[in-house]
Amino acid sequence: MSYYEHIRELTKSVPTNLVDFSLPRDLARTPTQATSNFITNKEQGDWAERLIIQAINEISENYIAVKYSKSDDIIAGEEGFDEFYKQFQEELDTIGKRLDILIFKKVDYDGNFGIDISQVAHNEITDYVKRAVAGIEVRSSAFLIDRYEAAMQVRTQRFTEIALEKRDKILEDYADLLAHPNRSKYIPVLQAINAETLSVTDFKVPGWSSSERLVQLNTHFKELKRAIKEIQKRDFLSITPKVEDIKVVYKWIETFNVPHFYFQVFFDKVFGISFEHILEIISDPDKESVVFSVEADTKNQNKTTIKINSKSGIQIAYKVDEPQHESIRKEMGRGRLLFYVTFKGGTAYLDVENLRTILGIEEKDF
Repeated sequence: MSYYEHIRELTKSVPTNLVDFSLPRDLARTPTQATSNFITNKEQGDWAERLIIQAINEISENYIAVKYSKSDDIIAGEEGFDEFYKQFQEELDTIGKRLDILIFKKVDYDGNFGIDISQVAHNEITDYVKRAVAGIEVRSSAFLIDRYEAAMQVRTQRFTEIALEKRDKILEDYADLLAHPNRSKYIPVLQAINAETLSVTDFKVPGWSSSERLVQLNTHFKELKRAIKEIQKRDFLSITPKVEDIKVVYKWIETFNVPHFYFQVFFDKVFGISFEHILEIISDPDKESVVFSVEADTKNQNKTTIKINSKSGIQIAYKVDEPQHESIRKEMGRGRLLFYVTFKGGTAYLDVENLRTILGIEEKDF
């Protein structure tokens, strides 16, 4: 069974309410205006790609990383962008979504193309791309994952203590009010709350206000509810494939039959996961809200995004040296100014064994 055939079988298990592979992809609107935040995110993504390409090429004797994704410095609002975006959409329907990076054996590498084939028309490199051993989609995140996880542990512990204290106070200090038949239904709800059940506990805040003590009791319920909501927020940083991308990634795999991977670059570490494993995870409803969540990404035009716990993947780089950064001024039409941040330098220290494991490369071959 080929790689593509294996992926095709896995897609049959993905819930259609999440991704329906039988339907054509949704057509995207042409962006009309870029923002400073958008350009900064793009610059960060470009830096993350360079970081991975450099790290692989510096450490491997027999493989080479090549830039592949369709990209351009032109942005929405500049002359020529509409045509660029139209061609990009047409390519999505023809071959699928180009990955950011391709990995080739050096014996299969064509030096005439160099290590950047992003500007080469797809019909000129179809056979060449099929020789790749892996393709990597790079995602970047403006977090230090170790700091984030430590902060989330502190947050969860703090709000757990607040919630349990509020539970005890309500049961002990307001037992007489809760004994009333109209309010007694809250007693079993409160009694069921413990450190293990807080993550799934839910109730409606009463809204009592007919006496001073009832107002106090209602306030305690509000504070309990607020603490529970904090505990139930997603507490992991994620690898983030957009739902709309999964179909065009599948189209690319169908076209080239090359294994596909996602690498999530943080400012201190890098994690990777195979597209195969992503499909396996989102096909298992028991993993939702535990290993992955499905959210509207407010930072990306509210596009539906699958957020998979980064630790479900493999640590690709155990350390990242942060890049230098500087502010850039860009003048748009009608004198509109955009200021954004660009990134240079930095180093990713690869866990070579993990990199080989995820890509399926033997030590003697790497």
